[in-house]
Amino acid sequence: MIRILAEQKIKKENIGKYHEIVKELVEKSRAEEGCILYDLDQSRDDETVHCFVELWKDEEAIAIHNSTEHFTRIVPLLGELLEEPGVVRTFNKVL
Repeated sequence: MIRILAEQKIKKENIGKYHEIVKELVEKSRAEEGCILYDLDQSRDDETVHCFVELWKDEEAIAIHNSTEHFTRIVPLLGELLEEPGVVRTFNKVL
Protein backbone atom coordinates (compact mmCIF):
# COMPACT_ATOMS: atom_id res chain seq x y z
CA MET A 1 0.00 0.00 0.00
CA ILE A 2 1.09 3.53 -0.74
CA ARG A 3 0.04 6.60 1.26
CA ILE A 4 0.03 10.07 -0.24
CA LEU A 5 -0.15 13.26 1.80
CA ALA A 6 -0.73 16.31 -0.40
CA GLU A 7 -0.78 19.57 1.54
CA GLN A 8 -2.13 22.78 0.03
CA LYS A 9 -2.49 26.35 1.30
CA ILE A 10 -5.58 27.96 -0.20
CA LYS A 11 -6.08 31.70 -0.53
CA LYS A 12 -8.48 32.61 2.28
CA GLU A 13 -11.02 34.16 -0.10
CA ASN A 14 -11.07 30.93 -2.15
CA ILE A 15 -11.78 28.39 0.60
CA GLY A 16 -15.52 28.11 -0.16
CA LYS A 17 -14.93 27.70 -3.90
CA TYR A 18 -12.16 25.16 -3.19
CA HIS A 19 -14.54 23.08 -1.06
CA GLU A 20 -17.21 23.15 -3.79
CA ILE A 21 -14.82 22.04 -6.54
CA VAL A 22 -13.02 19.39 -4.49
CA LYS A 23 -16.21 17.45 -3.61
CA GLU A 24 -16.36 15.83 -7.05
CA LEU A 25 -12.67 14.89 -6.95
CA VAL A 26 -13.06 13.20 -3.56
CA GLU A 27 -16.26 11.34 -4.49
CA LYS A 28 -14.97 10.04 -7.82
CA SER A 29 -11.54 9.16 -6.43
CA ARG A 30 -13.08 7.12 -3.61
CA ALA A 31 -14.96 5.10 -6.24
CA GLU A 32 -11.79 4.08 -8.09
CA GLU A 33 -10.90 0.41 -7.83
CA GLY A 34 -7.42 0.82 -6.32
CA CYS A 35 -8.44 3.49 -3.80
CA ILE A 36 -8.47 2.39 -0.17
CA LEU A 37 -8.82 5.85 1.41
CA TYR A 38 -9.25 9.34 -0.03
CA ASP A 39 -9.95 12.13 2.46
CA LEU A 40 -9.47 15.87 2.57
CA ASP A 41 -8.65 17.38 5.96
CA GLN A 42 -8.54 21.02 7.01
CA SER A 43 -6.01 22.23 9.58
CA ARG A 44 -7.40 23.07 13.00
CA ASP A 45 -4.74 25.77 13.39
CA ASP A 46 -4.98 27.44 9.96
CA GLU A 47 -8.20 27.19 7.94
CA THR A 48 -6.31 27.82 4.71
CA VAL A 49 -4.21 24.65 5.05
CA HIS A 50 -5.74 21.45 3.65
CA CYS A 51 -4.29 17.99 3.21
CA PHE A 52 -5.37 15.14 0.99
CA VAL A 53 -4.80 11.85 2.81
CA GLU A 54 -4.80 9.01 0.31
CA LEU A 55 -4.13 5.29 0.52
CA TRP A 56 -3.72 3.33 -2.71
CA LYS A 57 -3.39 -0.38 -3.45
CA ASP A 58 -0.25 0.05 -5.59
CA GLU A 59 1.61 2.23 -8.11
CA GLU A 60 -0.69 1.13 -10.91
CA ALA A 61 -3.73 2.42 -9.01
CA ILE A 62 -2.02 5.79 -8.53
CA ALA A 63 -1.09 5.98 -12.22
CA ILE A 64 -4.68 5.24 -13.22
CA HIS A 65 -5.96 7.83 -10.74
CA ASN A 66 -3.57 10.49 -12.01
CA SER A 67 -4.81 9.97 -15.58
CA THR A 68 -8.56 9.97 -14.86
CA GLU A 69 -10.75 12.62 -16.43
CA HIS A 70 -11.82 14.02 -13.07
CA PHE A 71 -8.24 14.30 -11.77
CA THR A 72 -6.81 15.92 -14.90
CA ARG A 73 -9.72 18.37 -15.07
CA ILE A 74 -10.15 19.30 -11.39
CA VAL A 75 -6.57 19.48 -10.08
CA PRO A 76 -5.62 22.43 -12.34
CA LEU A 77 -8.77 24.27 -11.18
CA LEU A 78 -7.74 23.77 -7.56
CA GLY A 79 -4.22 24.97 -8.36
CA GLU A 80 -5.62 28.36 -9.36
CA LEU A 81 -7.03 28.80 -5.84
CA LEU A 82 -3.78 28.18 -3.96
CA GLU A 83 -1.67 30.70 -2.07
CA GLU A 84 1.50 28.77 -2.91
CA PRO A 85 2.49 25.48 -4.60
CA GLY A 86 1.41 22.38 -2.72
CA VAL A 87 3.67 19.73 -1.20
CA VAL A 88 3.13 16.06 -2.02
CA ARG A 89 4.79 13.27 -0.05
CA THR A 90 4.47 9.54 -0.64
CA PHE A 91 5.02 6.79 1.91
CA ASN A 92 5.31 3.00 1.89
CA LYS A 93 3.64 1.12 4.72
CA VAL A 94 6.18 -0.16 7.25
CA LEU A 95 4.05 -1.71 10.00
